[in-house]
Amino acid sequence: MTFDDKEIDWLAAVLADAAAAEIMPRFRRLDRGDIRLKTSAADLVTEADVNAEHVITARLRERYPEAMIVGEEAHSENPALLNGLGEAPLAFVIDPVDGTFNFASGMPLFGVMLAVVVRGETVAGIIHDPVGKDWLIGAKGAGSHVRHANGRLEKVRVADSVPLPQMTGAISFSHLAEPERSRLARNHVKALSQFNYRCAACEYRLLSTGFGHYLVYNKLMPWDHLAGVLIHGEAGGYSARFDGSAHNASHVDGGLLVAPSRESWHDLRRELWAE
Repeated sequence: MTFDDKEIDWLAAVLADAAAAEIMPRFRRLDRGDIRLKTSAADLVTEADVNAEHVITARLRERYPEAMIVGEEAHSENPALLNGLGEAPLAFVIDPVDGTFNFASGMPLFGVMLAVVVRGETVAGIIHDPVGKDWLIGAKGAGSHVRHANGRLEKVRVADSVPLPQMTGAISFSHLAEPERSRLARNHVKALSQFNYRCAACEYRLLSTGFGHYLVYNKLMPWDHLAGVLIHGEAGGYSARFDGSAHNASHVDGGLLVAPSRESWHDLRRELWAE
């Protein structure tokens, strides 16, 4: 099954509609009762996350009644929802508000993410920016583009490969165990500069549009990474798990290193993990 431009346009509009109805009216207007802890003080959920996911899920069920739908918040209530994602004939994976901590604290660094998965392969990814009102869209074999609010399409490309001292990158330390955490922290300073947006949607956008070089993640929940990895790959980049194996929809662990190219991936794997 393939997804053409018309279907992707429809999906992009669904994300924007949900953001306009359920996310942006709550931005910087949340009451304390609208914010709840999930696993820690850094892992939050808000009424915007829950309501936006309900809206997106309902629209998808109307158009694709046989599809598997996995939303981050629904999974929190029922972890069994992930079962079978790698085999489903058609699945949609939703992150209704990626960067919830930023959203809840009033910082405009968050996004709505959706991946289309066919029998374990991601065939399309969309990252919607509700603040900028545009989309970063990738489709298997068709490249990646920013679709601006005025409808203009801009093809995007990852940064050129350069030595680590000329790179900028981000490492998500929160799910790394020792001694790997300290090793990566020590070697991370070999890079030109570091960033951490606490938002995979923003970080994948930065890399896919050529303004950053690498990302390191240890926890691989599909709503955080499937759309971004597909978009980044279609923009010319290369990603693999820490052991070099390909990342797919079934993986929730094994780490992920995102780089401008296969060659730079191997360079980063050597330099960042150096003893």
